[in-house]
Amino acid sequence: MNIQEIIAKKRDKKELSTKEIDFFIQSYTRGEIEDYQASALIMCIYINGMTEREITDLTISMVNSGEVLDMSDLGTVIDKHSTGGVGDKVTLILAPLISSLGLPVAKMSGRGLGYTGGTIDKLNSIPGYKTDIEIEQFKENVKKIGISIIGQTMNLAPADKKIYALRDSINAVGSIPLIVSSIMSKKIAAGADKIVLDVTYGSGAFMKTMEQAEELSKVLVKVGKLAGKDTECVITPMEQPLGKAVGNSLEVIEAIEFLKGNMLEDVKDVVLELGSHMIKLAKKGDDLEKNKERMLENIFNGKAFDKFKQLVENQGGDVSYIENTDKFEKAKYIMEVKINKSGEIKSLDAEKIGNLCVLLGAGRIKKEDKIDSSVGIVLEKKTGEYIKEDDIVAYVHSNDKEIGEEVVEKLKELYCV
Repeated sequence: MNIQEIIAKKRDKKELSTKEIDFFIQSYTRGEIEDYQASALIMCIYINGMTEREITDLTISMVNSGEVLDMSDLGTVIDKHSTGGVGDKVTLILAPLISSLGLPVAKMSGRGLGYTGGTIDKLNSIPGYKTDIEIEQFKENVKKIGISIIGQTMNLAPADKKIYALRDSINAVGSIPLIVSSIMSKKIAAGADKIVLDVTYGSGAFMKTMEQAEELSKVLVKVGKLAGKDTECVITPMEQPLGKAVGNSLEVIEAIEFLKGNMLEDVKDVVLELGSHMIKLAKKGDDLEKNKERMLENIFNGKAFDKFKQLVENQGGDVSYIENTDKFEKAKYIMEVKINKSGEIKSLDAEKIGNLCVLLGAGRIKKEDKIDSSVGIVLEKKTGEYIKEDDIVAYVHSNDKEIGEEVVEKLKELYCV
């Protein structure tokens, strides 16, 4: 068995065997296959696709390329994952909310790359919050207070890390077999028993249409089932950013406001929909509407906010920032965005707004890039709202005057009225 034969087989639209897939994944992880050879096979998969059996084998082999976390001593572990978006602060809200209802939350989250933000970058904007704690401490935190959120510190699915970097470099990200194996390998390796997936679609997502999101959801559920994991998908739009804030500390502040009961409708819809499915999957309530009512009750009685403070304090974070968000470092320049038009806003491209935030320093182009936690964009007006000439439609938070002014001008062009 050699990599040239495997590449040729997939190039010619043939189905790879379990052994061939495992040979590729394990050999590539060990460095026995060159990046250019792996890139060739990945592009063949991107162009020609895979069967559900091949995708399942690819996922399981990626799981077995590294360590697998045993979370059985924590009871039923339910994980939530989003396929990516702009302004997506849902985990910051949903994790403490679900934990406040008595369901253990043991979550490993990732950093952002490109225009999609990462939960770990957002948590790192809270002074002192530790995202790189040891696994035993991670599990102990869940036992102690019912929640812990950390970065992926273990050697979990190392094949995925290598393959994802290649996919990004050869523009082969938006492939269903590659997306499914990437998501599911990490979730399974991290010890999840049951998985709720937020499959986004629109300009700010990998799946650009509802039809593509539905297709991805079907494959995710089938592969989850074949891998022995209960998996549910919720499809949500990402045509425009979620909520108002895009940027790390700005999104943390918005999440805190939500947990205090100041809920933006679009964020509320996604949080309640995903959370109600998580509760149902945990067999703690089959009625989705009643599950939503229970969640709202814990928002209004303060239990969800208290759980978030507990999470932050337990992982070394300064809780005074959560109690008084004015303490978060502010960008040097906060610039108004006004447009000389009146009428209804017809569209607001999420991906382009995400890329403007990367330009400000809120996101990464390369994994090594440093994040500026204080910068970003706050949208005061969004799609469907009516504006008058010279209304303030957004604020740009920048630590560089020239870049900030450039973003202001580009943001004006994105408001289609």
